[in-house]
Amino acid sequence: MVKILICDELAEEGLGLFRQEKNLSVVLKTKLPLEELKKQIADADACIVRSGTQLTADVIGAARKLKVIGRAGVGLDNVDVEAASKKGIIVMNTPGGNTISAAEHTFSLLMALARNIPQASVSVKKGEWERKKFTGVELYEKTLGILGLGRIGTEVARRAQAFGMRVIGYDPFLRAEKALEIGVEAVSLDELLKQSDFLTLHMPLTAENRHLIGAKELEKMKKTARVINCARGGLVDEAALAEAIKNGRLAGAALDVFETEPPGDGAIVGLPQVIVTPHLGASTEEAQIAVAVDVVQSVIDFFKGKSIRNAVNFPSVDPEVLEQIKPYIHLAEKMGSLLAQLIEGQILQVDIEYHGQAVGYEATPITVAAIKGLLAPILAESVNYVNASFLAKERGIKITEAKTSDASRYSNLIDLDVRTDKKTSKISGTVFTREDTRVVRLDGFDVEVAPEGYLLLISNRDVPGIVGQIGTLLGAGGVNIAGMTLGRDKPGGQARTLLKIDSAVPDAVMHQIKKAKNVLDAKLIRL
Repeated sequence: MVKILICDELAEEGLGLFRQEKNLSVVLKTKLPLEELKKQIADADACIVRSGTQLTADVIGAARKLKVIGRAGVGLDNVDVEAASKKGIIVMNTPGGNTISAAEHTFSLLMALARNIPQASVSVKKGEWERKKFTGVELYEKTLGILGLGRIGTEVARRAQAFGMRVIGYDPFLRAEKALEIGVEAVSLDELLKQSDFLTLHMPLTAENRHLIGAKELEKMKKTARVINCARGGLVDEAALAEAIKNGRLAGAALDVFETEPPGDGAIVGLPQVIVTPHLGASTEEAQIAVAVDVVQSVIDFFKGKSIRNAVNFPSVDPEVLEQIKPYIHLAEKMGSLLAQLIEGQILQVDIEYHGQAVGYEATPITVAAIKGLLAPILAESVNYVNASFLAKERGIKITEAKTSDASRYSNLIDLDVRTDKKTSKISGTVFTREDTRVVRLDGFDVEVAPEGYLLLISNRDVPGIVGQIGTLLGAGGVNIAGMTLGRDKPGGQARTLLKIDSAVPDAVMHQIKKAKNVLDAKLIRL
């Protein structure tokens, strides 16, 4: 009998699907203490959670039989995907279940913000009757700026259009013609800030876009503008937002997510011009039913040997074929992730070419892995092996695949070229053994490095003393160098220094490196 451990409350519609399966034994135990959770998961074949249960590396390590983890929702902050992957456990989520609920909550806050509804309600309940104090603004013919035009951003756009709003959007990974298809005018971030009467965010939170909307950005906005964030806490600098509202630089804001949750009594929460809700974006009956049904059906299909849906760490291919191409999948995904951290501008085209022995394998899952690696760090949606190609197509990104028997110096080689509206970036990698994959060329420079952990890429002039200079700065900052590879276009020309390091580089040290003599640029890469 297959044991399904459910650790958080799940909608009855989902549980009912399990009851129809004779070979599945469902154990529903919520709010388990750590040791009891480890005891229960030890003999479980599957585990389903929402956001309340933390499946850490320690908990996953206690699982002896676990084959699949199902997350009823999108976020995976509470699941150690890397630990699960190392144990061969498939992790699934439900990326589409809360789209409508999140979009509707965003628009609810937008409307409440426009008409001061929460403030007016509180006033009337106090026995007051101050109509003039709560005079609002119409949405008709106002400009809504959307940061991030994925599923949720697109649904928000449709609702805004129904209210007669002009909708503009900024998404560096969506082509202008694709934006027009959904009735959105694509503009630059600066123009979005300047033109928007209402600004709403629908992007993932990454190290690169933390505080994407800060004091400098808020300065560019109209004094009558209002900001809505139902995406991720940290996208907006809450202190800067509070200051802008207090000083009359902004009319108001509505927040469903915060840098720290719960936010306590921070400055932003207490402002009368600010509406706050406790992360309710997906909190509707319909969304809870949708994610429950989705995750349960995915788990049932898995144990019936059907196709694997919405896996975040596993390609949907035949197990025997997968075993053969695992090193190539791993390499391609890492190559994509590496380039994602280097490219600039809007992605237009991705070209993947297979050489030598790599030609003999089924290329589709390898290509998908490269696309997943490229898009995952930069899209609001949960990107997995199932939807990576779809998301690329949805954004108008052209993907080409080619094969040639010639691999030059290597028995096998994968070339990945990414063309944006600013430049083309190139990376090549090879598989030496099942456990040894390497990046061997980057933007025309010969390098050789395992695509794992932290890498520091230095663009510099080919002059003596660069390595010592960088090493000294890293050492002073407490960063250990684990390996190094050098490449140059010609003696005395331009060079690339690629360092494998044991930890992230502190911001202050990165600043020093970028300012160092003969250093042209420096980028920290996390793989």
